[in-house]
Amino acid sequence: MSLLEQIDMSRLPQHVAIIMDGNGRWAKEKGKLRAFGHQSGVLSVRDTVEGAVKAGISYITLYAFSTENWNRPKLEVYALMELLVSTINRETKNLMENGVRLNAIGDLHSLPSKCYRQLQETIQKTSVNTSCTLTLALSYSSRWEITQAARSLALDVRDGNLNPEDINERIFASRLNTADIPDPELMIRTSGEYRISNYLLWQLAYSELYFTPKLWPDFRREDLYEAVIDYQKRERRFGKTSEQLQSF
Repeated sequence: MSLLEQIDMSRLPQHVAIIMDGNGRWAKEKGKLRAFGHQSGVLSVRDTVEGAVKAGISYITLYAFSTENWNRPKLEVYALMELLVSTINRETKNLMENGVRLNAIGDLHSLPSKCYRQLQETIQKTSVNTSCTLTLALSYSSRWEITQAARSLALDVRDGNLNPEDINERIFASRLNTADIPDPELMIRTSGEYRISNYLLWQLAYSELYFTPKLWPDFRREDLYEAVIDYQKRERRFGKTSEQLQSF
């Protein structure tokens, strides 16, 4: 029985978030430049997204470039931006064939104009697709996102459009970049690191966390399926006891 066949489709996570870590280490192990690892990681993205579509997962969010990544060597950042443009351009046809809608979150206006333009063009072109939503977190920081949300609410209160006592979790979440996306039920991080790294801090409040030692360029759909199978073995209590869940 294949890994896909072992998945209980009635208990499938609707949204899977992934921290794609280990590109640089993967390249270093092979005596290559870090950029080579990022290029190889594109194949992992393609196979993982296609695997998600095949499994019926509705949302995949990938941590593609953090605000902290701007501090990396300029040559690497330039290579990443060029790779982003070429990848989005090259993968648009594949996204359309698989019914994948592209989305993006983060401080997108900080991206080079060429990157931003190509990103928006592909987002618009794929907006008709309904099989899966692929969200790229680009120039993204969860603390930045939460700060922006708080500032937005503060401005509304200052202008008399919102009463402070009316602010609740639902209203706060509506000001986040992910307002139109359900929170992830499962978060995967590759490369053996056990950190969330400023990624979807609000949204991951009740997510199941799955860590794998596999470096991102070696990650494939079978690894996604293994993570989903592991997720389905867990009991999601949301603060309740096992006995309370069993009484339903």
